[in-house]
Amino acid sequence: MSSANTPQPRALDWLIFVFVPVFFSSNLIFGRGVIGEVGPFITAFIRWAGSTLTMVPLLYLDWPAAWTFVREHTWLWLWLGFLSIGICGGFVYWALTLTTASNATLIYTTSSLFIILFEWQFSGRRISGRELLGMGVAFAGVAAIVLRGDFGALTHMDFNLGDLGMLVAAIAFAVYSVLLRRPAAQAIRPLSLFGLIAFSGSLLLLPPAVWEFLHGGLLPRTVSAWSKIAGIILFASLAAFFCFQHTVRIFGPATAGITLYMMPPVSIVMAVVFLDETFEQYHALGIVLVLGGVILATVKPWKLANT
Repeated sequence: MSSANTPQPRALDWLIFVFVPVFFSSNLIFGRGVIGEVGPFITAFIRWAGSTLTMVPLLYLDWPAAWTFVREHTWLWLWLGFLSIGICGGFVYWALTLTTASNATLIYTTSSLFIILFEWQFSGRRISGRELLGMGVAFAGVAAIVLRGDFGALTHMDFNLGDLGMLVAAIAFAVYSVLLRRPAAQAIRPLSLFGLIAFSGSLLLLPPAVWEFLHGGLLPRTVSAWSKIAGIILFASLAAFFCFQHTVRIFGPATAGITLYMMPPVSIVMAVVFLDETFEQYHALGIVLVLGGVILATVKPWKLANT
């Protein structure tokens, strides 16, 4: 139930809500589209260095709190950047050179399930039977995608390395999400924290980007390449974060979390439309199992209103 102080959603708020999964999904679409024009780690570095530069004015306004966080919680700052931007940035773009955007998004959706597992392991969180069932169903969906519907591949371990890379990224994002709940991270303004994480991630991405360049990695040299990178910065980074934060403020975190479940079908439609990817039968099976499992494991069951 919303409180009296909760803003009432307007038409514009619902439009922003709808665009959240579109903006988040655009990262994998642009990332897949830029393959062959720019190296994956170079792409990730430019993306987050550009995002950091756009956040400089906000960091300047909140400089005392930002500097205190970096000085007193340096390792947390670096770990947040490594997990969310190093692994879920450069590593994801590398994985996209080996798998499709459709597969990547479906597998990445399982990050919310790993959050439940890590909270159980490290925070004493209890896991209900419903959550266990949901995780089992969702991981069956991931298996269907990774094995491309051929479960016989288990007998000869014929996996796509890019799919497994996306699974690593999903785990990394889950660890990142758990670390975000540390009191030190909660004490700083969300936009300032976003800017600081973008900065630390850029620093950590610089060495692999330089190494990639020295070993033949491509720099963006065409209007097409720069436009795709600009799309990643503007839509997949800044717009996605702003819209999600706005959705949380207007609708609450539970409703905002629905945008995660909307990503797989949205991303697959975008991949088919913009990247000419083929919709396979195992995608349909994966959507049903992954979305069904994630929703079963993470959405609280409906309760009768108190009377």
